[in-house]
Amino acid sequence: MSIAAVTLDDKYQQEEGRVFMTGMQALVRLPMLQRQRDVAAGLNTAGFISGYRGSPLGGYDAALWQASRFLSRSHIKFQPGLNEDLGVTAVWGTQQVNLWPGGNYDGVFGIWYGKGPGVDRSGDAIKHLNYDGTAKYGGVLLIAGDDHGANSSTLPHQSESAFIASGVPVFHPAGVQEYLDLGLHGFAMSRFSGCAVGFKAVGETVESSASVSIDPNGIEIVQSIDFDMPDGGLNLRYPDVVMEKESRLLDYKLPAVQAYARENGLDKLIFDSPKPRIGIVTTGKAYLDVRQAFDELGLTAQMAADLGIRLYKVALTWPLEPEGALAFAKDLEEILVVEEKRPILEDQLRSLLYGQVGAPKRILGKRDEQKHVLLPEIGELTPGMVARSIVGRLKTFSEMPDFDQRLARIEQIETGAQGSPPTILRTPYFCSGCPHNTSTRVPDGSRSMAGIGCHGMALWMPDRNTQTITHMGAEGVNWIGQAPFCKTDHIFQNLGDGTYYHSGLLAIRAAVDAGVNITYKILFNDAVAMTGGQPVVNQPDRKLTPDEISRQVHAEGVAKVVLVTDEPNKYPIGTNWGPGTTIHHREDLDVVQKDLRATPERNQGARGNLDPGPKGSARNTRLHDPDL
Repeated sequence: MSIAAVTLDDKYQQEEGRVFMTGMQALVRLPMLQRQRDVAAGLNTAGFISGYRGSPLGGYDAALWQASRFLSRSHIKFQPGLNEDLGVTAVWGTQQVNLWPGGNYDGVFGIWYGKGPGVDRSGDAIKHLNYDGTAKYGGVLLIAGDDHGANSSTLPHQSESAFIASGVPVFHPAGVQEYLDLGLHGFAMSRFSGCAVGFKAVGETVESSASVSIDPNGIEIVQSIDFDMPDGGLNLRYPDVVMEKESRLLDYKLPAVQAYARENGLDKLIFDSPKPRIGIVTTGKAYLDVRQAFDELGLTAQMAADLGIRLYKVALTWPLEPEGALAFAKDLEEILVVEEKRPILEDQLRSLLYGQVGAPKRILGKRDEQKHVLLPEIGELTPGMVARSIVGRLKTFSEMPDFDQRLARIEQIETGAQGSPPTILRTPYFCSGCPHNTSTRVPDGSRSMAGIGCHGMALWMPDRNTQTITHMGAEGVNWIGQAPFCKTDHIFQNLGDGTYYHSGLLAIRAAVDAGVNITYKILFNDAVAMTGGQPVVNQPDRKLTPDEISRQVHAEGVAKVVLVTDEPNKYPIGTNWGPGTTIHHREDLDVVQKDLRATPERNQGARGNLDPGPKGSARNTRLHDPDL
């Protein structure tokens, strides 16, 4: 037997067949496959990718940079966004390329990526993009990295609700292969319907690996879809009327999405029963939990059929395609919906089946008929939770002691996997040599507030007197609401240089505008350390520097700018600092902070007085900038 010759580049350069890749790498290969399909169809298209890093997509930009030569030869441009909503707006711009003469391609397909908080912050841009519509030969995927268990986020995130609010249909792929297959369907659906398409990625799938087929023609996309297309179609046009955009989205574009899903069979009946009684509906990672629960219960497809189980796997979680769902529900006594977090599918099924002749007696998911928790909305699902819910519902039809024994074994395994409580707790700490091990300290009698970044670990360190955190880019702004109503006259605020560049400068402007007494400590380390050490500035020939920051914040109106560094002499004479900037050694940090704390307020009315004086009279925000 001969051994096949393989290379690490196969995942990007092999034309067809099977390759081994991660979910992240599949999202890199996806636009290349779309370009291949377009060329085969006689189209000359290009691709554009923008967004902002964050778990669980923190490594996507690194994977794109590593594959730059493959992307370039496929006419795909990767341009990271300054922040998430600006990234969405850049992708929105790709759909406008051919509104006027001069476009170099028949169309440009776009990908945006960001974690759940990025979806939230980008809602306005996403809504404008979706209402405007996509280009005929363009199409847009909005990849949302959701952290259901808040494993690396300040809050758990589920992006479906945010997408639904903007009228964006949502795919939830269940594995690496579906990142490719549903991704291609997503572009085709986006072109057909004029909608941007949400694409949900969770850590369990995007960070997993699999052997997948990368044949660009491996999936058949139905071109002739039974849908009453309105005059002028559904794609982007200019000029357009606002109310016609809304009517087009609700009356045509979303129904077109459902028609596409129906004609292409995206939602699948996995197995059926000759005498169906209970139907299980599931999607994405929860589908994998269901299949694992079946395996660990020893429940084969034949056994499931004998027990009256029907299993339905949904790809398009919103808006649910109705004809397939109604056919699935026919003759069932009960439906169990297995999905993570909020009941997106459950609520749609209940609304769809309400009043239908022969509808199931019960539609259950998050709670049973006694309103007891069945599958929790809190945290993440496990195969054990899913197995327990399935066995519990089957028991309403018949007794199955063998399942009880297997269920006890599953729970024993999951309990054992959690391990014993640790006897020694190691609090996460700064990397060895990190300057912010010292720069996050504050003088006695002062307190500080945290922000988004690895410096947020100061919250867990009792010697830092650091409390509370905000969402990204609002660091210090909560002090604007506190200052007029408390006796404290000053506070420190930590702010990473990555967040500063992303959106934090606006928070400093807000503090200056409000006239509050605050010292911003801009923690400069020339990298977005929390998500993989990416450069703060995306242009390779340019960097954000401390002197540039000093000029920016001075121009915003801060009263005093100080640089603290362990190498004061490394900055040459003539460095263009902001006016009045002084430089000090890190050993003097405590003295510098006490001096900043004692700097008189320019506007004494900003604290404890609800009449702060004429607008613009206070400019007393100070900045403290620890360097490397």
